[in-house]
Amino acid sequence: MSTFETIIYEKEDNIAYVTLNRPHVLNVYNIRMRDELYQVLGAIKDDPEVRAAVFKGAGEKAFCAGADLSEFLTAPSPTLARQVRWERDVWGLFLSLPQPLLAALHGYVLGSGIEIALCCDIRIASEDAQFGLPEVGLGIIPAAGATQTLPRVVGRARALEMMLTDRRIGAKEALDISLVNRVVSKGELLPTAESLARQIAHFDPAVVRSIKQAVVRGLDLPLAEGLELEKRLASLVFQAKARNSFQ
Repeated sequence: MSTFETIIYEKEDNIAYVTLNRPHVLNVYNIRMRDELYQVLGAIKDDPEVRAAVFKGAGEKAFCAGADLSEFLTAPSPTLARQVRWERDVWGLFLSLPQPLLAALHGYVLGSGIEIALCCDIRIASEDAQFGLPEVGLGIIPAAGATQTLPRVVGRARALEMMLTDRRIGAKEALDISLVNRVVSKGELLPTAESLARQIAHFDPAVVRSIKQAVVRGLDLPLAEGLELEKRLASLVFQAKARNSFQ
C-alpha cells in the first residue's frame, strides 16, 4: 500500500483500490488530493498488472462532497496556472486510463465528486447516495469535465437541468436516468463493486482494454468510423491470439 495524505492506494489480485481519504471534511477534493490522485492514476495506467480499478470514499457520509473552493478559487498567476494544468491534468489522465474503472458511490456525490464518478466506466450507488452539481449557485461553472461528460451519460436536457437548477437527485432517480448502473444497499456497495471488478479482471486484459477503447473512442466518431475502429481493434486482438497460439 502506498502512503498518501488524502488518498489510500491499494492493489490486490490485479485490482487497484483508490479511496478518497478526507472523511472529516466529506472527502472534499483539494489541491493535495489533486496532486496525489495524479500520481495514483499514473501508477495505475503504467501498471500492466492492474486489470480494473475501484474508486471509493472513506467514512460514512460521502464519496466526495465537491472541491475545496477556499483553495481552488484562490487564483494563482496565469503562468503558474497554465503550468499546473499542463503538468497535472488529472481529468485528462483519468479519461486516458485503458483499464475499466468502477466507482462505488455513497452519501454525498457533489461537484468534483460526480465529476470523478463520471470519469469511471461503471458506477454503483448505495441507496443513500445524493448527486448534484452546485456550482451555478456558487457563481462558477463545473470545471472538471461535467459540462461534457454528464450530457454524454444522461443526455443534454437532464444534464442542463441538474447544472442550471442546482437540483440534487437521489440514487433511484440516478438509476432511472442512467447516471449509475446499479443501486444497492450500503452494506452491499463495496462487495458489489469488488465482484464486478473481479469479473472484469478474470478476462483477457488485452480484450477488455480493446472493448473499452472501442466504446469510449467510438462514441465520439461517426458510426462508419466507429465501426472501422472496432474492425481494427478486433483484428489486432485476433492477430495477438494467433501469435500466442504458435508460441
